[in-house]
Amino acid sequence: MGNRESGIVKRRYQRLVRNAAALAGGLLLSFSALAADPGTALQQSGTDLADRASLQRGARLFMNYCAGCHSLKYLRYSRMADDLGLSEEEVMENLNFTGADFGEHIVSAMPAANAEDWFGVAPPDLSLVVRTKAGGPDWVYTFLKSFYQDEASTMGWNNTLFPDVSMPNPLWEMQGLQHPVLGAADEIGQPTIERLELARPGTQDAAEFDRTVRDITAFLEYAAEPAALKRQGIGVWVILFLAFFTFLAWLLKKEYWRDVH
Repeated sequence: MGNRESGIVKRRYQRLVRNAAALAGGLLLSFSALAADPGTALQQSGTDLADRASLQRGARLFMNYCAGCHSLKYLRYSRMADDLGLSEEEVMENLNFTGADFGEHIVSAMPAANAEDWFGVAPPDLSLVVRTKAGGPDWVYTFLKSFYQDEASTMGWNNTLFPDVSMPNPLWEMQGLQHPVLGAADEIGQPTIERLELARPGTQDAAEFDRTVRDITAFLEYAAEPAALKRQGIGVWVILFLAFFTFLAWLLKKEYWRDVH
């Protein structure tokens, strides 16, 4: 290859590297700006996958309030029972409302075609919702707490985190009814929502409802990666092994260097 051809290849390579760096930098700035935007501030969920009782409560709440529309198509009833310490009888009697077999995936009984007619769009599968959202469990936690009544919406509901969401608030009876408190207008003259205010209390107080939402969020976090429960348990033994191996290596080093000194 001649010097001229070599120079062309080199310049193309340098241009490619600069473009890739610029793209990476732009994405980083975009994510940073999104995280810093007060309009997208997320509440801390405080989920704990080691809290089995929370996961069990979350499973019960999800199946009763969410599974009528949403599926968990990557999770089986049998796997959930094994991971959460539930018997087959408990799962089939209390958490399975579709008549599916114990070894089948958790799929909503709502037909997709009917769902599109009723809601305008089929409700999404929630198996990976915690992993696909930038805020992870904090996004889900904040979303479930951010519904408010909106007469202008076709559903009668809206959400400050996900504006114009095509679904009602599934937890409104427990949370109560929230109304928006409007603030200053934005750049295009539309009033902004300063905060949400509880207009009518629900069956739970604020602390109880926070725990309810946290339990559902924890269950969805587990559903997004069931192996995380076992992975975290194995991780403890890995750390202990590494600590023990480090101690043996230190003893071996002392034995090798003892005569040198």
